[in-house]
Amino acid sequence: MSTRHWLVWLFIPVIAGAEPLHMESPEEQVKLLELFTSQGCSSCPPADQWLSGFVDHPDLWQKVIPMAWHVDYWNDLGWPDRFATAAFSQRQRDYHKAGLIASVYTPGFVLQGQEWRGWFRGGTADFRSQARVGRLALEISPGDSVEVSFRPTVPEWDQPLTARLALLGCGLISSIGGGENAGRELTEDFVVLGISSAESATADWSVPWPKVQATDAKRLAVVVWLSARGSPAPIQAAGGWLP
Repeated sequence: MSTRHWLVWLFIPVIAGAEPLHMESPEEQVKLLELFTSQGCSSCPPADQWLSGFVDHPDLWQKVIPMAWHVDYWNDLGWPDRFATAAFSQRQRDYHKAGLIASVYTPGFVLQGQEWRGWFRGGTADFRSQARVGRLALEISPGDSVEVSFRPTVPEWDQPLTARLALLGCGLISSIGGGENAGRELTEDFVVLGISSAESATADWSVPWPKVQATDAKRLAVVVWLSARGSPAPIQAAGGWLP
């Protein structure tokens, strides 16, 4: 059975015979809180633990969506992170290339497309948004893709956009056998397990499920966000827990 078929099989028992699963953002911009991290970095577990605090946050999904991207540039330094991919490292480099972050490092936070260093100062992020950009919705039914639609409230967002979809895993436990965290057991949440994307000339997309390996996550979530073509910075996001 291919990875793609495994993922489709995973969702069919959840929603077969029931109404499609619907998730929708408010009109106000939902902020992506992205953490670039690695199991091989001794400074990362505290940042990962802080991100885990959003599991029960009252603003989760409607004001903020956390995502942990495991980068692969630590993999040759003593421990190969099982969640790391070159594509996730490239996303961080894309932020740097666009001038949105000063350098590539871990742990590194990006809040709504801009470098955020408040965590290092013990500060709290402001998830309130006055920007009314429009409602982003996704419909999940048995099949190979997720149907996504965007209804912008301001004309400047009426432009060609890229829709990206990620599957997130929570409650993931890893025993670290080498590198700076050797001997530790790490529990991680909002880990990006896979990502896919789709282009559309309209405000509707059919985004394929990302290809992921079987996972031991205690809980799964899905998130979709929109960006201007060629830009990593998000415009609007929506997501939620999967049954």
